[in-house]
Amino acid sequence: MKKYILLLVLVTAFVSTLAAKSFILTAPNGKNIVTVNVDKKVSYQLAVDGKSVIEPSFISLTVGDKILAVSGKFKKAVTTSHSGILRPLVKQKSAEIVDAYNELKLVFKGYDILFRAYDDGVAWRFVLHQKGEVIVKNEQAEFNFADGYNIWFPEENSMMTHMERLYLHTSIDSIDKGRFSSIPALIDAGVAKVAITESALYDYPGMYLQSEGNHRFKGIFPKYALEEKPVDLSQRGGDRNIPVTKRADFIARTSGQRALPWRVIAIAEKDGDLITNQMVFKLAPEQKQIDFSWVKPGKVAWDWWNALNLYGVDFISGINTKTYEYYIDFASKYGINYIILDEGWYVLGDLMNVVPDIDMEEIISYGKKKNVGIILWVIWKTLDDQWEDAFNQFEKWGVKGIKVDFMQRDDQWMVDYYWRVARESAKRHLLVDFHGSYKPSGLRRAYPNVITREGVHGLEHNKWGKEETPGHDVTIPFTRMLAGPMDYTPGAMVNATKNNFRAIWSRPMSQGTRCHQLAMYVVYESPLQMLADSPSHYYDEPEAMEFLSKVPTVWDETVVLDAKVGDYVFVARRNGKEWYIGGMTNWNRRELEVDFSFLKQGKHTITIWQDGVNADKYGNDFKMVTKEVSASDKMKIHLAPGGGWAARIY
Repeated sequence: MKKYILLLVLVTAFVSTLAAKSFILTAPNGKNIVTVNVDKKVSYQLAVDGKSVIEPSFISLTVGDKILAVSGKFKKAVTTSHSGILRPLVKQKSAEIVDAYNELKLVFKGYDILFRAYDDGVAWRFVLHQKGEVIVKNEQAEFNFADGYNIWFPEENSMMTHMERLYLHTSIDSIDKGRFSSIPALIDAGVAKVAITESALYDYPGMYLQSEGNHRFKGIFPKYALEEKPVDLSQRGGDRNIPVTKRADFIARTSGQRALPWRVIAIAEKDGDLITNQMVFKLAPEQKQIDFSWVKPGKVAWDWWNALNLYGVDFISGINTKTYEYYIDFASKYGINYIILDEGWYVLGDLMNVVPDIDMEEIISYGKKKNVGIILWVIWKTLDDQWEDAFNQFEKWGVKGIKVDFMQRDDQWMVDYYWRVARESAKRHLLVDFHGSYKPSGLRRAYPNVITREGVHGLEHNKWGKEETPGHDVTIPFTRMLAGPMDYTPGAMVNATKNNFRAIWSRPMSQGTRCHQLAMYVVYESPLQMLADSPSHYYDEPEAMEFLSKVPTVWDETVVLDAKVGDYVFVARRNGKEWYIGGMTNWNRRELEVDFSFLKQGKHTITIWQDGVNADKYGNDFKMVTKEVSASDKMKIHLAPGGGWAARIY
C-alpha cells in the first residue's frame, strides 16, 4: 500500500514547527522534506513530492556510557540557508557545482545534530562539543522505508573487503535480516531513486547497510582495530592480506570536539540525475591551506591487466627497463600523461629493493625526456612500514604518483591511513590512486591529489571470470560512481560477445563491443583514466586511438541524454569547446536518439565511433564516421548487444 503524507508548508519558510519538538526541513525546491521529531528519542522521516519514502527512523550516538539523542537535554533549534557555487580544482563532473541547502541545527547539551535538505538529497550528522578524547561505542542510523521497494544491493560477507561488488537487484523484503552491503546502495522508491552513502569520513569507521527485515535497514560499523596478523612474506599474499585479529568493543576513539561523518540520502527523480548528483562532494571538508595547482589529471598506460604482452619488438617483454621505455614511447606518441609500474618493480616487502631488471633512474629520466610521468604501485602495509624512507625515495626519483593497494578495510585506523597517505603525498607533490579500497567518502575535496580510486568491480575481473558483464557496466554509473571517481580501468582492445567470451588471465578480453569500451571514457568518471590494454594492441588500432588520444578525463559540463539503471546510459560531456558523447547498453540490442540541442548554434563536426554491422558476432567490429551536426539535429543510433557509441564534437 502506497503511503502519502500531507504537509502544510509556508511558501517563504523552509522550517516550521509542528509541535513542541517537531520540525520540518524543506529543500530549496520544496520537493524533499525531512520531518524531525525530538522527544525521548530523535527520529527523522523523508517525503519526496508529498510521498512518504522513509518513515520515522531513529538516530543516536553512544559516547562512553551515554546515549546521545535519547532523553537528551534539548536546548533549541537554529535554522539557516545557504546558496553558493563551488569550483572544484579537479573538475570531475563540472567546472561549477550549485551548493544550495536549508539547514536545521538541533542544539543539545554537549552536542548538536545537523540536518540539511538539498534539491538532490538530504543528510544529517552529529557534532560533538565535549572535553578531551571520547570513545564512540556505536552510532544508530536507521532507514525504515515506507514500502517493499526494489534495491540495488552490493552485498558483502565480511568487513574485510575490496568493495568490488556486483549489485543484487531485488526487493528489499527479499533480503533477510542480518545480510549487509557496502554503500552506496540504491533504492527505487517509485517517486524517486534514493541512494544511501556517506561523506566527510575521517578519523571514524565507514558505514555498511544491514537489513533488519520488514523493509528496514540500519548502519553498522567495523569495530576499532587492536591487533593485526603479522606480515609473513613466505606466504602467498603475506605482504597484503593482513586481517585484524583483535577488535575493541567500540567503533572509534576520537576527539570530543569534532563533527562526525554525514549520513547521506541522495535523491534523483530521474535515473540520469544520479550521474550528476554531487551530494558527497558538497558535504565533504575543504582544504584551503595547501597549494594543489600542480595536480594534473590525465590518462595513464597500465601494464598489469595486459600482462605486459608486447609483440613486434626486438626485446623480451616483461618487468624490465626496455619494456617500460616502450610504454613511455607509446604514451608520448599519443599524448598520454603517465605510465604505471604495477606489481613486480620491487622485491615484495621492501620498497627500497628494486628488482635487478629495472633501472628506475633510467626509466624516470627517459619519461621526463618524453614528457611522460611515472606512477608506482605499492602495497599499503609495506609503504606504512617504510614510510619515511619510501616517500623520500619517491621524491628523490621524481615520480608523479603512487597507486596504493590492498587495504581491504575501512575501520577507523585504516580510514586514518588514507588521510595520512593523502597528506604526505601532497607534501611530495604525488598523485594518489587507491586500489583494494573503500568507496570515496569526501577525501578528494580536502586532498585533490587523491585523484581516483577503485572500490569497484572493474575490468580486471574479466581476467578470471564472467561476472563483469555489460549489464553491470550500465549499473555502476548510477551506484558506485555516485560516491566519486572510480578506477574501473577501461580500454580493452579484444572485445567479445556473450557467446565467445573467455576468461584468460594472460590474454584478457572484455565483454561487449569495442565501442562499449570507448564509451566508458565518457561515461565513467576518473580524472586519472587508465588505458588497460597493451600498447602493441593500441598501435594496431589507429582509429580507436584517434578517440582515446583526445578524450579528456575531466569535464566542464555534464548532460545526461537518456539513462535507465542496469539497462543503458547515454551521456554528453563538455571540456572547453569540445563535446564528447558516450552511450552503453546491456546485453540487449538497443536504439537511442541523440538530441543535439545542448550544442551552441552553428555547424559542428562530429566524429562517431559506432558498433559495426557484425558487432553482435565479432565484438571488435566498429565503424568510424565523420559528418556535420547542429543544435537542431536529432540522430538515431543503434547499439549492438553489449554495444556502445562514442563521439567527439568539435
